[in-house]
Amino acid sequence: MSQNVVTGPTFLAKLDASREAARVLATATAGQKDAALRAIADVVASSAERILPANDLDLANARENGLSAGMQDRLRLDAARLGALAEAVREVAALTDPIGQVVRGSTLPNGLKIAQVRVPFGVVGAIYEARPNVTIDIAALALKSGNAAVLRGGSAAQNTNAVLVELLQEAIAGVGLPADSVQTIDEFGRDGAAQLMRARGYVDVLIPRGSADLINTVVSQSTVPVIETGAGVVHIFLDESADESSAVDIVHNAKVQRPSVCNALETLLVHRAVAEQLLPPVLAALRASGVTIHGDEATRAIVADVVPATEEDWATEYMSLDLSVRVVDDLDAAMDHIRRYSTHHTESIITNNLARAERFLAEVDSAVVMVNASTRFTDGGEFGFGAEVGISTQKLHARGPMGLGELTSTKWVVRGTGHVRG
Repeated sequence: MSQNVVTGPTFLAKLDASREAARVLATATAGQKDAALRAIADVVASSAERILPANDLDLANARENGLSAGMQDRLRLDAARLGALAEAVREVAALTDPIGQVVRGSTLPNGLKIAQVRVPFGVVGAIYEARPNVTIDIAALALKSGNAAVLRGGSAAQNTNAVLVELLQEAIAGVGLPADSVQTIDEFGRDGAAQLMRARGYVDVLIPRGSADLINTVVSQSTVPVIETGAGVVHIFLDESADESSAVDIVHNAKVQRPSVCNALETLLVHRAVAEQLLPPVLAALRASGVTIHGDEATRAIVADVVPATEEDWATEYMSLDLSVRVVDDLDAAMDHIRRYSTHHTESIITNNLARAERFLAEVDSAVVMVNASTRFTDGGEFGFGAEVGISTQKLHARGPMGLGELTSTKWVVRGTGHVRG
């Protein structure tokens, strides 16, 4: 495979350095790792003068290259966002170290003691787009869980990520841990991403975050084991017992608070029995915040000036102030729609009927299912993880917001006193 011409270490030299760093981190104490995290938080909070000019350059390039408004929002850093990132790192430092935790164990009848304990993966790779916050989040979670991180943050955020990784390395080295615990391969461009996907034996697990196209590419092309995060075609169903005030507030929050993120609402389903009652106030609140409504025929019959929804709308993750709306006959029809179009990220029902709430929770097959709550709560920080690696929509060991535990594997520790098997 060809390799871009760059200065500095070769691609494999970087991966070798990451493996060496991972060996050190695997036996680092909780105190050492937490000291590194506190140093990272301090440098992120105090280095706006280094970070923001690089971010401004990336944003200028994004505007020139026609990057969508949603992607520009994800790319943008400011003093408040840097402060929030620093606080998230401090929250990770305050969490219990997962390494060495006993998952289960027992003493066998013959006296042999066995225990399954949490251990780091080793080297965690991440491929993501236009999200410099992910650089800090993944670095912090990887470090706390004893993993080295190799990051491919994409060309849109390359200037910002270069500065962030420099700051991370300075903070980590400052407390005596290897600077190579966190590395970027952005200088190798797309070829570096392709090589990372094929770096089996160097990288233990690969996590993609970004568009459906990026995630599908990594899943289909990687020879490294992948934890699949997913796009968010997220649904809320307004049941016939839904309270109007709650419906207006929850739907508005889920769509408008930050429309460019994966847990934002994309499709609203409304029970036919209450559509004439609920749709006008719910959609009026959304329109007042600039939301464009894409509705089915029944929705357009109730509310004027609605864009006709197409088949494509039901499967679209807008990441913008757009929302598709469909009137459905009942809970079964709502769940049928979700089964057909959902990306299995997050779905919520607004209801005052306990039986229907429990059916929804039991039968909807998504990573996060909710009752009477905004889908914006699907988030590692909101779940108490400090930060998140991503939202996993797969069904293996990690599903939903991924925190420290999802960045660990396990091994069995067996202690005997001269035992032999008869």
